[in-house]
Amino acid sequence: MNKLLFLFVAFSLSYLWPVNAEEIDAKKEYARCMKLAKTKPQKGFDVAIFWVGVGGGDAAKHCLAVSLLELKQYKEAAKHLEALAQEIRASKEFKAVILGQAGQALMLAGKYSQAVGVLTAAIKLNPKDLLLLVDRAQVAALQKDFARALKDMNHVLDEVPRYVDALVFRASAKRQLDQSDSAEIDINLALSIDNNHLEALLEHGILRRLLEDRSGARKDWLKIIKLSPDSEAARLARGNLQRMDNLQGKMKSK
Repeated sequence: MNKLLFLFVAFSLSYLWPVNAEEIDAKKEYARCMKLAKTKPQKGFDVAIFWVGVGGGDAAKHCLAVSLLELKQYKEAAKHLEALAQEIRASKEFKAVILGQAGQALMLAGKYSQAVGVLTAAIKLNPKDLLLLVDRAQVAALQKDFARALKDMNHVLDEVPRYVDALVFRASAKRQLDQSDSAEIDINLALSIDNNHLEALLEHGILRRLLEDRSGARKDWLKIIKLSPDSEAARLARGNLQRMDNLQGKMKSK
């Protein structure tokens, strides 16, 4: 779970309880348990199991689910999160957050069809949560359904036109759909907002390579490696450089 989402969940759960001395302690226990879930998930799991057993309620169940997620027990985590979303007495918006986490867990488990269903249910609860649309688009891309991914990203960018990550994601989907000209517009806008965005540089390099601009592609990918040599984007950039060089070498040898 990203930091922003964790803070939102922690803040929201705190308002599910009445304010008295016992509940203040429960809030502190939730914060402690969630910290363990993220940093020492097995310990977090043990604490959450005990806390559920002594009546920790929704907060304890959420900590248990997050611990399972961090332990890479994705299917179990999703099961617990879906159950919590059904049981918890909270707003539709907050239930959507919990279902969104379940969808992420299912995606990580490779259960893409189920993930789409859960994320769609979350979006129905809170259509204004753009992160849910981003997650569903990501699952669609993993299913090679780039048209579906593009549709969701169009909705996101209609609301936030300068959302850099979404621009890069949409450019990638457009490239997969042979819409390279439109993809280039998105990626150029993304780089005009953040010219050091690693994924934007990676995608820009791919588009340049497709246009036979090998020197431009090389420039983009080498910049990634210089900016963040240990990143996933740098690993992919090195792979692209190697494939491009190998292909060029084969062409010269003919």
